[in-house]
Amino acid sequence: MGGQLSIDQNVHVVIVGGGFGGIAAAQNLKHHGVPFMLIDILDAFHHNVAALRASVQTGFAKQTFIPYKETFGLNFLQGRVKRIDTETQTVVLNNGKEVRYSHLILCTGTSGSFPGKHNSVDTYQSAIQKYEDFVNEIQGANTILVVGGGTTGVEMAAEVKTEFPKKKVILIHPREDLADPELLPSVKEQAKQVLLEKGVELLLGHKVSNLDELEFNKCRSGMVVRTNKNEQVTADMVICCTGLKINSEAYCSSLSASVAENGGLKVNKHLQVEGFDNVYAVGDCADISEPKMAYHAGLHAGVATTNITNSLSGKALTSYNPGSVTMLVAMGRDDGVGQFNGYKLPRFLVVKGKSQGLMLWKSWNEMGQKAPN
Repeated sequence: MGGQLSIDQNVHVVIVGGGFGGIAAAQNLKHHGVPFMLIDILDAFHHNVAALRASVQTGFAKQTFIPYKETFGLNFLQGRVKRIDTETQTVVLNNGKEVRYSHLILCTGTSGSFPGKHNSVDTYQSAIQKYEDFVNEIQGANTILVVGGGTTGVEMAAEVKTEFPKKKVILIHPREDLADPELLPSVKEQAKQVLLEKGVELLLGHKVSNLDELEFNKCRSGMVVRTNKNEQVTADMVICCTGLKINSEAYCSSLSASVAENGGLKVNKHLQVEGFDNVYAVGDCADISEPKMAYHAGLHAGVATTNITNSLSGKALTSYNPGSVTMLVAMGRDDGVGQFNGYKLPRFLVVKGKSQGLMLWKSWNEMGQKAPN
């Protein structure tokens, strides 16, 4: 292949985390013939951009998991990395297995509440079943309360109301603004309008005060949800869409001097982790001032892998420059809002570009596999 490099036998790249950044990095290295090992807690890539649709539509979840082995074969290892030994240049898994690296790409991503995120060591068949079980719970509930009006909460409320228009859907959010804070004010306002048009009830400026007492993701009639302003809402199901957290477990002790306050890794313009020229951070775990998005993770992966191949062939390193915010928010299969390079997009374009198919085709294509029907 034209992209092959002449590789020293000591070169072995380890990629920790098989999300959007991880699979992009693995494919780039595979293309250049660079030896690598991709490690993830799940045995399949989870296209979590479509996770919320999978939680309202029966049979949809199987399209959102793509087995790693079929794409990467022996270059994939399932397990959880619990620490990194930078002296011996090995990653240590929770089962005691050690994998040597010459270069390390950390793509550990973020964890959050199910169904938006799936964070446990699991088989994808078992993960698919969890989504099917979730759909059943939603089907049994008449009133569904979504806690949190960031992008995930907005998308979740819209998905439920689109699929089940007769159900009562309430969204509680501590701020008046909805969706990602970095979106244009006009786009955030438009997200609010779409929810109202769909019939979602909004309780803005309220924070849930009894979150610890609530059971999430289960149909339990008569659950009482209280807010800090003495409002009381009764729901049959509560879905929590708050608390995204950077997955720092793999590196927080070993790379502690390079960890930012939020748990991300401080990086230079080449995406090298501070203090290490052979360790890169990609995607959500890179401490870069921009929204945490699959699109950005893919761009980071391109920079990190180019820099690894450039360093092997003695070429200059390339830099990552965050651009202006581009973001599409799917609000059910028939609506959406977004912006491109700082300009608000017409809703129909977001529907075409994202909401209808949630870009699933792209991931199946990148993994070189055919989506199930």
